[in-house]
Amino acid sequence: MKARLDRLFREHTSADPRAYAAGLREALLEAKVGLTAMREGVLATERELTTERRQLADAERRGRLAGAVPDPETVAVAERFAARHRERMLVLERKLVVQRDELALVEREVQEMSAQYRSAASGTAGSASVDAAWRDLESAGATRPTSDDERDAAAADQRRREETVEAQLAYLKGKLRDQKRER
Repeated sequence: MKARLDRLFREHTSADPRAYAAGLREALLEAKVGLTAMREGVLATERELTTERRQLADAERRGRLAGAVPDPETVAVAERFAARHRERMLVLERKLVVQRDELALVEREVQEMSAQYRSAASGTAGSASVDAAWRDLESAGATRPTSDDERDAAAADQRRREETVEAQLAYLKGKLRDQKRER
């Protein structure tokens, strides 16, 4: 995702605001899907950590019970298992901290990308670039909408496209969830 965004910034300059906005929107959608996957990863790690804590408590309890009965071999086995669970728990705790930090970083990046997209989509690139784009379109045979009806139709078309993209995003999220369940 990061490489794609870097490529977008390299390839599309402010002279081509529509292509820039379209590329930014695509990168934003990918980032949101990635963000969902990261959140699911954090939840999975939290579940693993809970399980590991429970197993550590069980191993320690078994060690205490074995200590009450004079059985040094069982005590040694329980201590080995407790050490393994303790070590795994520490690794999972560090992993969770890193995942949460990474999630916060990506959430900030997505917010920045959203602001950039809103800015690019609203046409703050300047009327000169918009006029230049219309000149290019008109030279290619397109006609500039002049009436409110034409603008309304263009806005409705844009809304339909955005709804289609949102539907595709929802589909991809569902597909990703299904793949996670199958594992």
